[in-house]
Amino acid sequence: MVTALRSAWREVPHRQVHRFAALALDEVPALAEDILREIRHAYPQLPLIPDEFGEPRALVGIRQSLEHFVAHMTAGLDRPHVHPRVFQEFGRGEGIQGRSLDALQAMYRLGVKLAWRRLAEIGQEVAIPAPAMYELAESGFEYLDGLVAESVRGYAEAAARQAGERLRLQRRLMEQLFASTNGTGRAGPWARTVPGGAAGPAAARGSRSPLAERAARIGWPLPERVAVAVLLRPAREAVAPAVASDVLLDMECERPRMVVPEPDAPGRRELLARAAAGWSGAIGPAVPLLDAAKSLRWAGSAVDLMERGLLPAGELLQCTEHTEALVLLPPEELIEDLTRRRLAPLTRCGPTHGRRLAETLLAWLETRGGAPEVAARLGVHPQTVRYRLRQIRELWGAEVDDPDRRFELELVLRARRLRGELGQGPPPSA
Repeated sequence: MVTALRSAWREVPHRQVHRFAALALDEVPALAEDILREIRHAYPQLPLIPDEFGEPRALVGIRQSLEHFVAHMTAGLDRPHVHPRVFQEFGRGEGIQGRSLDALQAMYRLGVKLAWRRLAEIGQEVAIPAPAMYELAESGFEYLDGLVAESVRGYAEAAARQAGERLRLQRRLMEQLFASTNGTGRAGPWARTVPGGAAGPAAARGSRSPLAERAARIGWPLPERVAVAVLLRPAREAVAPAVASDVLLDMECERPRMVVPEPDAPGRRELLARAAAGWSGAIGPAVPLLDAAKSLRWAGSAVDLMERGLLPAGELLQCTEHTEALVLLPPEELIEDLTRRRLAPLTRCGPTHGRRLAETLLAWLETRGGAPEVAARLGVHPQTVRYRLRQIRELWGAEVDDPDRRFELELVLRARRLRGELGQGPPPSA
């Protein structure tokens, strides 16, 4: 059976406790003034912010905390502590001002030290036994912990509110940036013009530019060039990429987006790759600031291809390293129509043989060489290539000598290879 610990404070007669409390309450106004004076002496940078009645909030908080603690010790030290809400405001104020809680906690400790000194004097005056005073001191430090916890709560709320506000402003800045051209190359409603009517980065950085004003609100210097990335979530609850503070990140979209300033700066690509580890996505080409929507469009196209399995996933791709796929694969209707017309002769062949002829034709167009060069590229015998090239001339006739037709043939054959319809290596032997 567990025996409850004896409470020395409970054994103090009620009359003695009430006498102690009455004397302490009488001292509260003057003691609060003394504590604030000492804190101001130790921390002269402490601002005195008045409440709605013109009284310093710090003084009100000190006085309330003393009154609450006296009420607590009168009711019994085993009761839950009650902490003035004003201490949340103190923590919230430190958070809004961008300061840490270290100085605030040091002020609290100083205040408790001064308050305890006076309470100890009152305890001696009314003959409170030493064990009971020790117990009261322990309760005082518990009360201090509660005050700190209230301030931490207010501080965290302010930090969360500020972070949320910054993210909101950041998203609006990104939306405005993407709307400046809408990817068309024509200045949108947000782009101001320089004298003469031409919109450009210099206009965007002007002090009166809406774009510059919104960027200044989050402390984002307008860069000369940007690149925009589009991401695919590895999971709904995935942790956001740990990008540098100058990279704008919008995680609210179905496909999160990033605006990367000065993407060609040394080391920038490696830092982005590490930050986006575990994410799939693509980063568009570097463009002037007001052309950000163009970079976004290319990044979005690359991600579309990734979702279809036509570009590799699992990393942050550079669009400029996949130009062929981005140019040839998205305009499917146009390429398909051109493919149907230019590769019509292959319909006279079976699927397997037609594929071999298409691969041979593409190798010939890419190498512009003879049978030995094409054979080396395909991994077949030169005689096999000569046989296939004769068939190609029979099927296409003079078209293979026309520069425009050769270009179109290579275009559609490269598109088929990108879609996996033609092999990358040697085809089966003829």
